[in-house]
Amino acid sequence: MHIAEGFLPPLHAAGWTLAAAPFVIHGGRAVARERRERPETTLLLGAAGAFTFLLSAIKLPSITGSSSHPTGVGLGAVLFRPPVMAFLSTVVLLFQALLLAHGGLTTLGANVFSMGVAGPWTAYLVWCTVRRVNHTAAVFAAVALADLATYAITATQLALAFPDPATGFTGAMAKFLGVFAVTQVPLAVVEGLLAVLVLRLLGDIARPELELLDMLPAAVTRATEAPR
Repeated sequence: MHIAEGFLPPLHAAGWTLAAAPFVIHGGRAVARERRERPETTLLLGAAGAFTFLLSAIKLPSITGSSSHPTGVGLGAVLFRPPVMAFLSTVVLLFQALLLAHGGLTTLGANVFSMGVAGPWTAYLVWCTVRRVNHTAAVFAAVALADLATYAITATQLALAFPDPATGFTGAMAKFLGVFAVTQVPLAVVEGLLAVLVLRLLGDIARPELELLDMLPAAVTRATEAPR
């Protein structure tokens, strides 16, 4: 979700910026370490950033001051872990704010926290849990729930900034979640399916890199290692 420029009160915008900053700094170090220790994955790292940029640039009007869209962060989090995506998401959101008028600079911290922190960490936790059961289901669930986690955090940010006059934070939260769900739930399902297809395609063209990242199903890995 992208909260528009100037939409959050200054104190809220500053607070979310401070909350996101440590994750972004750590993420920048994680990207540098990834490139230094596994230079073979550099192209795949760039592809993860491009995937996030393209999907999150699909802008669907939602409610005043925000928009709905796929996030693209779940797949990158599964491939490279959440800290990397915190940094890549910041770069993506900054470019979109400056070049596409999508989001904003004052709301950058809030957007980074929802899309670059909450989304990737949700994806990674789901991935680590479900992959033991089924690899494909794990990819789908991780990516789809990362999308939904992003929208839930955005709804929280908006509810904190604009509580309902009668029911306060709880009422505002329910309203924002309800409005976002109309577009975000189907978008999450579509993004999960797309991620499964993309990962299968990468299995054909970037198998060595995926093996290095431990991203291939166990059955595929055993078949590759079997003597001929």
